Amino acid sequence: MGKGDKRTKRGKIFQGSHGNSRPKAIKMTNAPKSTATEAKSA
Repeated sequence: MGKGDKRTKRGKIFQGSHGNSRPKAIKMTNAPKSTATEAKSA
């Protein structure tokens, strides 16, 4: 278990891949939802 192990977070960082142990960063989607609710109330 280390840099050569694809199933660990360190191994995925070393390989530059993503998966369950190292998910890709997802942008927060709270801002569009709040603007949609404001548009409905207006």
